[in-house]
Amino acid sequence: MDFKPEGPGGDRLNETEGGAPSAERSRARKLGIYAGRALLLLFFGPAVLILVYAVVPPPATPLMLIRLVEGYGLAKDWVPLSEISPHLQRAVIAAEDGKFCKHGGFDWEAVDTALESYRGGGRLRGASTISMQTSKNLFLWPGRTFIRKGGEAYITVWLEALLSKRRIMELYLNVIEFGPGIYGVEAAARHYYGVSAGQVSHAQAAQLASVLPNPLEWRPGATGRAGTISARMNSVQLGTNGPCES
Repeated sequence: MDFKPEGPGGDRLNETEGGAPSAERSRARKLGIYAGRALLLLFFGPAVLILVYAVVPPPATPLMLIRLVEGYGLAKDWVPLSEISPHLQRAVIAAEDGKFCKHGGFDWEAVDTALESYRGGGRLRGASTISMQTSKNLFLWPGRTFIRKGGEAYITVWLEALLSKRRIMELYLNVIEFGPGIYGVEAAARHYYGVSAGQVSHAQAAQLASVLPNPLEWRPGATGRAGTISARMNSVQLGTNGPCES
């Protein structure tokens, strides 16, 4: 004769024995759903924000917030590319990315050089184009780790796919760090020269661009880079509608 638990106690025993695996499966499904959503957010999140930034100025960037917490303050003022001196556009291209109009986001020759230097015992260099710097400034944090560089590269692919070179340059010039708490060419021009971004001269543009590798430590014209940048600016061609456009 089979013995079956009877009464309330027996029912609870059956529910417990049959319910535990079911509860575990339910938790596993929920974790899978959350993980899937997180992956989708990581994969498509930057693309969605880039589409927003195609028409809307970024309200702030991670670097701005980090520096603000560090006590550097926050000075920025968005201006459209049409109101930014062509000298400034030429200066940052000459200083940071001479192949800006020719590449799709990556200067592979510079990347190869940086990797060779790293393999030879040198430090991990950036080899960053203006597009890569824009990706970093809009979405990421300072640093030179492989994880951050990988994120920068991934976002750069979306940036180049979804935005024009003109818009990338416009974003870059408005969020780039020019000094402690100073972001964008308008704030930099006002702070250092007392003029608007549209009034910056050839020499002033070269001086501003000279600080970009180390904006927290360097000041415009304080290094010998400005002269080199000024000479290179003469070979940077701009279209009537901005960089890389006719």
